[in-house]
Amino acid sequence: MNNKLWQSLVNAWKIPDLRTKLLFTAAMVAIYRFGAYVPVPGIDLDALREFFEKGGAGVVGFLDLFSGGALARVALFALGIMPYITASIIMQLLTVVIPKLEELAKEGEQGQKVITKYTRWLTVGLSTVQAVGYVFLFRSQNALPDLNWWRALLIIVSLVAGAVFVMWLGELITARGLGNGMSIIIFISIVSRIPSGTAKLFTMSFVTIALFLVIALAVVVGVIWITSGERRVPVQYAKRVVGRRMMGGTSTFIPLKVNMAGVIPVIFASSMMMILPTFAQFLGGGIGTWINSWIGPSTFLFIILEAILIIIFTYFYTAVTFNPIDQADNLKKYGGFVPGVRPGRPTAEYLDRILTRLTLPGALFLAALAVLPWIMSRFLNVPFYFGGTSLLIVVGVALDTMRQMEAQLLMRHYEGFLK
Repeated sequence: MNNKLWQSLVNAWKIPDLRTKLLFTAAMVAIYRFGAYVPVPGIDLDALREFFEKGGAGVVGFLDLFSGGALARVALFALGIMPYITASIIMQLLTVVIPKLEELAKEGEQGQKVITKYTRWLTVGLSTVQAVGYVFLFRSQNALPDLNWWRALLIIVSLVAGAVFVMWLGELITARGLGNGMSIIIFISIVSRIPSGTAKLFTMSFVTIALFLVIALAVVVGVIWITSGERRVPVQYAKRVVGRRMMGGTSTFIPLKVNMAGVIPVIFASSMMMILPTFAQFLGGGIGTWINSWIGPSTFLFIILEAILIIIFTYFYTAVTFNPIDQADNLKKYGGFVPGVRPGRPTAEYLDRILTRLTLPGALFLAALAVLPWIMSRFLNVPFYFGGTSLLIVVGVALDTMRQMEAQLLMRHYEGFLK
């Protein structure tokens, strides 16, 4: 098994296109990690370190996980990829609500370029609001001594520019590298916190460590099992004459995955749930304390609402990525049909019914993983870096990237990573 894995890696490195994609992705990740260590001007790092070590960061400490520790240092990339993800969520929701955006989405590549442009401008707006909030928050913690308007403006512009640059890195990885750029950046941010989390983990008792390892192994196996699970709907193509040749008469299948949305619903739900607590942290005072006591990251209500949002986003994103009506129309157009089901609308209803039932266990599994960090932190006192959501993102992104590499290998008649 190990020999086959190493042989697959060697084969992947031999392919020029795949090697270029790997090196390009590694270079973008290196740039991202470098920017996560370059602090913006005018920050008192000692005061910031004391603020985070005392646990006073609250929601900001939770958000620091998705920036790979850059927020705790108020680095250039402190805002990370989260503003871009939030903007993408808002634009996808608006596409369903606003007819004009829906028309643009149906125009293909040209319409998608316009929507992407709107998403980028929305990212700039969200980054500006978030940067202003952080300036006021850290000023209240004496991390910004001798703050004046020019220095505040410099910090805000630096943070916004960093967020835009991270957005650009994510788009470059998606276009020229391997995997989804947003997922890769969050993956790297979480993985970068594992060494410090491991150090904290080994300060616990042996029983706690052993129990955690068992739970983590079960989560990894569950993620791989759910992610790889699929329902294959058989499709038969009728024979037809095209010119002087007989076409069709073949059998194939439509793969419907249990978790067709991947890790995107978890990332989307986490982003949406952090909006209100983040603004509450910026407000401070009695209102901010009251909101965080009810819907902060460690509260029961936060976990339940996040689980519900994950289920909703799983169905929503699955509907966006797979349209049963379009699939049925394409089958009918090319002479394909599902055995025992009439072409056209009955086929669309049949596929929709299967997909609805199939998505439910995947959505419930993702929601259960969202609850797992809260349980582990309450009963095992395990760092959040090793929570179910983090493990899901890490394992899910790794599987998606390996699938893309495998597709490149199989195109060139090499044996892939996955069986």
